[in-house]
Amino acid sequence: MMDDTRVTMTGARESNRRTYVLAIDNGTQSVRAIIIDDHGNVVAKGQQEIDPYFSENPGWAEQKPEYYWESLGLACQKMWSGTDIQPEEVAAVTLTTQRGTVICVDENGNPLRPAIIWLDQRHADVDSPIGGIWDLLFKAVRVEDTVKRFRSNAQANWLNQHQPDLWQQTHKFLLLSGYLTYRLTGNFVDSTGAQVGYIPFDYKKLAWAGKRDWRWKALPIRPKQLPELVAPGETLGALMPDAAQMLGLPAGLPVIASASDKACEILGSGGNTPNIGCMSYGTTATINATNKKYVEAIPFMPPYPSAIPGRYCSEVMIYRGFWMVSWFKREFGLREQHIAQERGVAPETLFDELVAKIPPGSMGLMLQPYWSPGVRDPGPEAKGAIIGFGDVHTRAHIYRAILEGLAYALREGKERIEKRSGVRIDKLRVSGGGSQSDVALQLTADIFNLEVQRPHTYETSALGAAIDAMVGLGVHQDFDQAIAGMTRVGKVFTPDPARVRTYDRLYKEVYLKMYRQLQPLYKTIQEVTGYPR
Repeated sequence: MMDDTRVTMTGARESNRRTYVLAIDNGTQSVRAIIIDDHGNVVAKGQQEIDPYFSENPGWAEQKPEYYWESLGLACQKMWSGTDIQPEEVAAVTLTTQRGTVICVDENGNPLRPAIIWLDQRHADVDSPIGGIWDLLFKAVRVEDTVKRFRSNAQANWLNQHQPDLWQQTHKFLLLSGYLTYRLTGNFVDSTGAQVGYIPFDYKKLAWAGKRDWRWKALPIRPKQLPELVAPGETLGALMPDAAQMLGLPAGLPVIASASDKACEILGSGGNTPNIGCMSYGTTATINATNKKYVEAIPFMPPYPSAIPGRYCSEVMIYRGFWMVSWFKREFGLREQHIAQERGVAPETLFDELVAKIPPGSMGLMLQPYWSPGVRDPGPEAKGAIIGFGDVHTRAHIYRAILEGLAYALREGKERIEKRSGVRIDKLRVSGGGSQSDVALQLTADIFNLEVQRPHTYETSALGAAIDAMVGLGVHQDFDQAIAGMTRVGKVFTPDPARVRTYDRLYKEVYLKMYRQLQPLYKTIQEVTGYPR
């Protein structure tokens, strides 16, 4: 802790004692160790880039669990080398991770195989019925395909079918958050806010499913294979000596539960009410609204747990969202990357300059960002599409069309959430890697016809985890107070009326009709080629 004082607007002197927490953010592209104070300031940071996965077979995406742990140690070393903060000044540790990555461990917490990453595309064979009355009920409410896809995508089903001996040895079936929590505390415990995946979790009750729930029949997971759950802000355990040594911290510090990276991004962006739309321009692009009510943005697709206990994040997701931007830069942006290196600037600066010269609407080039199949709407047959090509178009038009297509898709998601919740979203906060592009945020403001606000820090996921920790420590008495004290708006982007008119027509008269017009062709493509599965 550090003492300082400040003068309030009334002239009274107010004494402050800074509280610091270490927020661990294990994402898909990097592991970050970040010290954040009780005012929401990032005071120290270490980042270790990681390989997202390796693939021994087509469609597989795996990573060694120990690799994450070792990368965390390297991130902490970088963090301590660049700060004057002392380890004894840190009051707690908190953790947020990528969603849906699973790890099988034995009784001693040792991994039995590589982690299966959320990007993995293997499928289990699920032709057999679940049994009982469930199959009839699913047929009556027309969700057989949704349930079948849940069973097919469940990593536990694949493991049970293809590696049965290993599955029988699995003492605990953990998400990455649960595995890292065990490495930090020695406890098989995890946050309710981190439970996103093909697991027997009751998203409405925010707890493991009841004994009679259909998910126990759809999955081979046994209750004893799952960790204990606590709510965000509660204590997961105390930092063990070996973990403390690796993090460079005193042993015994409380490790406080937060939530998944997306949920923490929302909290770190100040999204605590259903009128605030929180968008993530990350590897997966999402739009969320936090609600006290259980609201399914798409029927039978549950909202995910919020980083605020007892609340829900109604979400619409564009799988591999800003992955498409990375794909474009890799395939078509070599020139800009070389020039950026020569000038000593970030490549994104040159890409923004490139796309800023293209008029709104990309001269009629329209993109539908369904690069990966969905579950319900779009359906599993969906594919990406670009229409409107002409001889005037360049790669800069394609780049802008990608950004516009993602914003169109997320606007459609916003309207779905509003319709289901009955609450109009009148504020937009955008975080994630893509939020650093001014061009992307300006065209987002124009397409949504809403003011777009960029949070004061890029590290919104770590900030959300830190908010959970500060409330858990009692530094802030509740989440509303913590959000008011630790989040704020940075740069603001205001919609341009002329651009709004152009985008509104393209969205309503073209984009919203694309999927319905192309769906029959997607089905034919699937029948002829077998792709996507």
